[in-house]
Amino acid sequence: MKLNIVPARTGLLWVKLGIRTFFRQPIALSGLFLMFMTAVSLCAVIPMLGSVVALVLIPGATLGMMAASHEAARGRFPMPTILVTAFRAGRQQLRAMLLLGGLYAAGFVALLGLTALIDGGEFAKLYLIGGRISPELLDNDSFLSAMWVFSLGYLPLSLLFWHAPALVHWDRVPPVKSLFFSLVACWRNKGAFTLFGIAWMGVLTGGLLLASLLGSLLGPTLGSGLLMGAMLMLLAMFFASLVFTFRDCFSMASPLPSETAEHEDGQP
Repeated sequence: MKLNIVPARTGLLWVKLGIRTFFRQPIALSGLFLMFMTAVSLCAVIPMLGSVVALVLIPGATLGMMAASHEAARGRFPMPTILVTAFRAGRQQLRAMLLLGGLYAAGFVALLGLTALIDGGEFAKLYLIGGRISPELLDNDSFLSAMWVFSLGYLPLSLLFWHAPALVHWDRVPPVKSLFFSLVACWRNKGAFTLFGIAWMGVLTGGLLLASLLGSLLGPTLGSGLLMGAMLMLLAMFFASLVFTFRDCFSMASPLPSETAEHEDGQP
């Protein structure tokens, strides 16, 4: 395995490729992302245990979205079964992906536990059991502090698992090692990932703002539907870009040949 160090501008290229890939198969990728979110939400309906199961499935489901984007990038229609790609690669790979999911769930729950030390468990209860953020909670300084701690703590957790599902599935890297390689790849390419994050924040904010403005002209019912549809599409675009971050950060025997040079030269 060889780690690639890419220029910072590559982060913008990843965003561009994700958006372009989405528009090659917009219905398929939007539908798959909706299925992904629906499956996670259905698991989370079961109090406590359901939320943990949903967390365990997230790395595998993310790999499914990456595989779908890989298909769409090559002009092929990704079928719904591609979402469970990570769980159909044999018993050994299934165990590895479930272990990775277990590690993700453990890290997530540990982070929630840390917030419980700050606000007495209000923020963690909101996630694990469900409910709404009331005005009283927003006026609670301890709750707000816990929310900020969770937001800041989730960044290193996400970097640990950013490339891990792809490394485990496509290159048979053991789950614990995949976390180390993922974190190192993100750190060594921090310039590209910083631009990637800033660009996506701009795209998401701009897209939702535009949808909100258009929705205000259509009335509350149609406007709400437009906003939800825009959010679905924008998040599907984001997930479509993840496979390119993996492909360009590693040189290995995977089914993802690099095309960055071709795209930079303007070739299809």
